[in-house]
Amino acid sequence: MMRRLLWACAALGLAAAAWVVFDNYADGVDVNAPSTTLASPEQVNQGAYLARAGNCMSCHTAPGQAPYAGGRAIETPFGTVYSSNLTPDDATGLGRWNAQHFWRALHHGRSLDGHLLAPAFPYNHTSLVTRADADALWAYFKSLAPVTQAQPAAELRWPFGTQAALAVWRSVYFKPAIWKEQSQHSAEWNRGAYLVEGLGHCAACHGPRDALGGGGALDDVQGGVIPVVNWYAPSLLSDAETRLAQTPVQDTVQLLQTGHAPHAWVTGPMREVVQNSTQYLSAADVTAMATYLQTRAHDAQHASKLNASNPEPAPKPRAPSQRSSQRGAALYDDHCAVCHGKQGQGVAHAYPTLAGSAAVQMAQTTNLVQAVMYGGFSATTSAQAQPFGMPPFLLKLSDRDMADVLTHIRTQWGNAAGALTEFDVARVREMQNR
Repeated sequence: MMRRLLWACAALGLAAAAWVVFDNYADGVDVNAPSTTLASPEQVNQGAYLARAGNCMSCHTAPGQAPYAGGRAIETPFGTVYSSNLTPDDATGLGRWNAQHFWRALHHGRSLDGHLLAPAFPYNHTSLVTRADADALWAYFKSLAPVTQAQPAAELRWPFGTQAALAVWRSVYFKPAIWKEQSQHSAEWNRGAYLVEGLGHCAACHGPRDALGGGGALDDVQGGVIPVVNWYAPSLLSDAETRLAQTPVQDTVQLLQTGHAPHAWVTGPMREVVQNSTQYLSAADVTAMATYLQTRAHDAQHASKLNASNPEPAPKPRAPSQRSSQRGAALYDDHCAVCHGKQGQGVAHAYPTLAGSAAVQMAQTTNLVQAVMYGGFSATTSAQAQPFGMPPFLLKLSDRDMADVLTHIRTQWGNAAGALTEFDVARVREMQNR
């Protein structure tokens, strides 16, 4: 039996290796083709803008290091990978690349020598980027000052970092895409879809992933837990989680530009997206993204109503005990009311409103626990250069304390969500300590 298993593994390895070789020639990209024209200042500026739209800086800049010089550690469930150097340094960056190599990386997920890139780089999304936009990005990165900074070797558990394993993974989860406008929708909707599904790669966080890290369709934004960091990216289609179907487009625009809107604030990893990316986009592009997302959410809500001809009654939220209610109210008055208000009304442009908040009432409570445990700041933007923050309560409140105060917040001022238990808080704490 063991011999058969070994033979099967060997055959799989050979097949995967053969796929690597075959796929290397099947992408149809002639990397030796010469570049056609010199980049114009307009093309470089467009590339800089697109790099912002793709939030390239967040991953390709290590803390305290030069922008786009790479080396940032990206934790995955399979180990750590490090971002590449996008400056035109000959030894450690893109200096020996040409526009064809860069296009192949975006569209086929291959590096300079043709080897397969780890899918921590979202090439399933960047494959949607048009050739004109890819060339503009290339022109911008070539215009940067070269920075010599080598990319550390990936630290992935065997066999996840092998070319054979990556080839097998790609055969299941990846197929290069081509952007096609949908004629039944407006030009604004199509622009929003291009940005959300392509460079914006929103589904990389807002979509579910399976045990092998595979995601769904490029437009699958039904929500999911972001691996390792364990923040929950809410469903952009759910009325209960984000209310995008009923939120005015201008409110969503404000959220993407400033990090806060009348009834929503960005937290966790989304703070970095606003800070490094969406605040810099044009009003037209942010409005296009908001329009696209609102339409998707409205369509999902309409489909849900059509499919709910005989719905089962929703389970009743877990009711808090009298003891929990009393303790939660006292803890809220002691630690929270000074910023968030006695009635959870918050302070405009400073502290989020808790009353009526969809984020507070979500069934998924991981983000609430993380916010109380670790605190944090809102996004730093041109509208708010000195953002307000929340202190961490990890060492000040027990699991029971956090469960009780969050239960109070979720059940007051018209909020109608369920109670939290010490186990709910301990589960988040344990996830973060792994």
